Amino acid sequence: MKPSRLSVLLTAALALAPVFAAQAQRVVDGDLQQQMSAEEFKAAGLDKLSAGELAALNAWLQGKVQQATATAVEQAREEGRQEVIVKNRGFFDFGSKDPIEARLEGEFRGFGKGRQYTLDNAQVWEQTDDASVAGVRKQAPGVKIAPGLLNVWYLQVEGLNTRAKVRRIK
Repeated sequence: MKPSRLSVLLTAALALAPVFAAQAQRVVDGDLQQQMSAEEFKAAGLDKLSAGELAALNAWLQGKVQQATATAVEQAREEGRQEVIVKNRGFFDFGSKDPIEARLEGEFRGFGKGRQYTLDNAQVWEQTDDASVAGVRKQAPGVKIAPGLLNVWYLQVEGLNTRAKVRRIK
């Protein structure tokens, strides 16, 4: 199964987090005079500050760097948690065994392999088996999508006994 763009970016961000943290720590450990060239320090007008003013500016900057680093790490963790939640709700892992109850958007005209079913909750499911029901027309019927064995989900339309094997595509 092809990894999502979000999971690739999240993996890269988590892999690079120690590198960013190390760079941020170098900034925190050093003061502005160590981080800037003599020309940059003078061009910024920092050579005009007293030792106390420079120390206060360094302390403020170090606090900002630490705060930004902590925020970035927490955001990466939260994005990781959200990715797991999405995966567990009908995409990959099927961690939830709760059936999904919704309504189909538009008209239902029976089952057929490869058909896509859009639900009123914005999920889109595609039929993966050969189940069929011919001659059926229902406007926005209620549906239930329930998990089966081995990470398989089944779509059942209100009023029909036949159910179709589906996979979530959106």
